[in-house]
Amino acid sequence: MKALMKTRPARGAELQQAPTPEPGPHEVLVHVRAASICGTDLHIYHWDPSMQARIKPPLIFGHEFCGEVERVGSEVSAVRAGDFVSAEMHVVCGRCLQCRIGQSHICQNLRIIGLDLDGCFAQFVKIPESNIWKLDPAIPVDYGAVLDPLGNAVHTVLAGEVAGLSVAVIGCGPIGLFSLEVARACGAAATYAVEIKPHRLELARRLGTTAVLNPQKEDVVGAIRSLTGGVGVDVVLEMSGHPDAIRQGFKMLRAGGRVSLLGLPDGRVELDLVNDVIFKGATVQGIFGRRMYDTWYRMIALLKSGVLNLEPLISERLPLEKFERAFDILDAGQASKILLYPDGLPDG
Repeated sequence: MKALMKTRPARGAELQQAPTPEPGPHEVLVHVRAASICGTDLHIYHWDPSMQARIKPPLIFGHEFCGEVERVGSEVSAVRAGDFVSAEMHVVCGRCLQCRIGQSHICQNLRIIGLDLDGCFAQFVKIPESNIWKLDPAIPVDYGAVLDPLGNAVHTVLAGEVAGLSVAVIGCGPIGLFSLEVARACGAAATYAVEIKPHRLELARRLGTTAVLNPQKEDVVGAIRSLTGGVGVDVVLEMSGHPDAIRQGFKMLRAGGRVSLLGLPDGRVELDLVNDVIFKGATVQGIFGRRMYDTWYRMIALLKSGVLNLEPLISERLPLEKFERAFDILDAGQASKILLYPDGLPDG
């Protein structure tokens, strides 16, 4: 099969022929129809320090996809050949404390397909049956390929009340933009996008965001306070991981509000805990991945209801062979989600 591989500990990747995986008794072989590039894939491609201690080349990377079941292991009963599926790519142990008390998304022995195990930038990918998510055929393939980041957004937005509240999203990469759309669809009274890249701010406008703010051009904390009558925003969803942005998020939060942190800082972040957390009575949440599988049920229900418009956030569709162009576009900051098609672009 064709597979995009991290073949050596250096920048770049190579498209190679690799053996088609053979599913074990409890595994499913999926024929990948479309895969999406994640920010983590960019870090792998560039061989950033954050990936060097974890990735063990050779590795087929990629962890956002959808496809059709090709064949199943002898003990698989939940799906069969021809089913349209995606998958939760976090593989958990099922034995640790967190798994046993319903917090398997933060499993102590977590492995991730596409980072620790061969992933989906290939014609076929092998997935444990327990991780397969069967999709309604009415869900578009393009949407099926972005369920991993959409799930992160749904988890973050719905980690607390949002209906009738004001929501600020700081950092409008794909997950931040998805979060704006999910918050709107779930009844947020106002949504505010905080971002420095013009392309992303324009996408936020296209989603119908109440206001877009660029911290390089204005005092975003003052602007948010002005837009909220001096009170501050009810909910802050922090997606950038930038220390200054995180501090601004706490400053723009109203007393008694919620901050949900998904963005990953490169190092330590200093906060004014007394004034911005304790005296405010703020609720602060760390968000990781998707709740297994509560988030998936909610996400699919939102998609089937038709309330989410993700089309503006899919910037380009390319055959897998054009992977270098895809990574170049993302590096230039001119795209949100780029989809790769291992079997070539679909007709039409």
